[in-house]
Amino acid sequence: MTVADYRPSPWLRNAHVQSLLGTSALRSLHGERALRACGAVDTVHLIDGGDGVRLQGVHSAIPGVPARGLALLLHGWEGSADSSYMRLTAAQLLHRGFEVFRLNFRDHGDTHHLNEGLFHSNRIDEVVRAACDVARRFARRPLVVAGHSLGGNFALRLALRAPAAGLDIAHVAAVCPVLDPARTMEAMEQGMRVYMWYFERKWRSSLARKRALFPQLHAFDSQVLSLRMRPLTQWLVERHTDFGTLDNYFDGYSIAGNRLAGLQVPVSILMATDDPVIPVEDFHHLQLPPTARLEIAPWGGHCGFLENARLDGFAERWVAERLATAAQPLQAAPAAA
Repeated sequence: MTVADYRPSPWLRNAHVQSLLGTSALRSLHGERALRACGAVDTVHLIDGGDGVRLQGVHSAIPGVPARGLALLLHGWEGSADSSYMRLTAAQLLHRGFEVFRLNFRDHGDTHHLNEGLFHSNRIDEVVRAACDVARRFARRPLVVAGHSLGGNFALRLALRAPAAGLDIAHVAAVCPVLDPARTMEAMEQGMRVYMWYFERKWRSSLARKRALFPQLHAFDSQVLSLRMRPLTQWLVERHTDFGTLDNYFDGYSIAGNRLAGLQVPVSILMATDDPVIPVEDFHHLQLPPTARLEIAPWGGHCGFLENARLDGFAERWVAERLATAAQPLQAAPAAA
C-alpha cells in the first residue's frame, strides 16, 4: 500500500473537509464502534515515566489470539488514547494480531491529577521511559510505534533515542508529524481561524482543569487563559520550562532539516500536500537515512485521509500495514531458528 492507493471520493478532496471531519463526533463514534467490534479486552495501566512521573495508558488484546507483537500508539496535542484515529489504528492492528498500548501524554485524557507539573512538548524523557516500561510489562516482540501529529513528532524522537535507552523498536510510523514547531505556529496563525480556535479552546480547558487540581502551584488567572496561542505558549515557556525563550523551546523539539538523519530505527512517514496545519515544504527538505520512507499524498488534510462517507481512514490502514510488514521478518526469525 502506498499513497498512490489513496483515492478519496471527490467531495473529500478538500483539506478543510478532511481535517474537520477527521475530528468530528461522527468520526469519534466510528472509532468507538470499530474498536468495540474487535472483541478486545481493554485494561488501564499506570506507567512509570521516571523521576516520579506517572502516565496512563490502555492495553488492548483479543483473548485467545497469540500476539504477533506489541504496538505503542501516541496521540496528538490535546488528543488522547480515545481519539478516533487512535481507536481506529488500534482496531486495524488488533485485526492483524497485535496487542496495542495507547499511551496518554501528561495532562491528556483523564490524567491531569497524576502529575503536578504541566505538559509541554519537550517532555520527551518521560515518554522514552514510559515506552521502556510498557515494553517491559508487555514483552511482546517485535515492538512497533506509531504517532499522529505531535504524537508523530514524539514517535520519531523516541526512535532517535531508542538505541541509547536500550529500547528495541522494529519500526516507527508517523502521520503528519510536527517537524518545525515555529513554522507550524506560523501556519496556524496565517490559516483558517478554526484550527487555532480548536487548539486554544482545548488547551485553555486543560490548563483550567490543572489549576483546579493544584491551585497552590498553578495560581494563574483568567487573563492568562484568555491569551492567544503564541503569548500563552510564551507564558508557559518562561514559567514552566528551562528554555528561556520561545525560539529555544521550539528548537528543543524540532525534527526538521537534518535532525532525523541519524535514525537507526526504520521509519515510515505519511504526509498530505494540503495539510492546513503543518507546512508540507518542510518535508521536502528533510534529510533521512536509507531506512526511512517518506510518502506525500495530494489529499488528506491534517491527519484526515478519509476515504468515503463511512469515514474510513487510509492512514489507519497505512500505519497498520507498514508496522505489520516490518514486523513479519522478525516474527519468522524465531521459527526459522
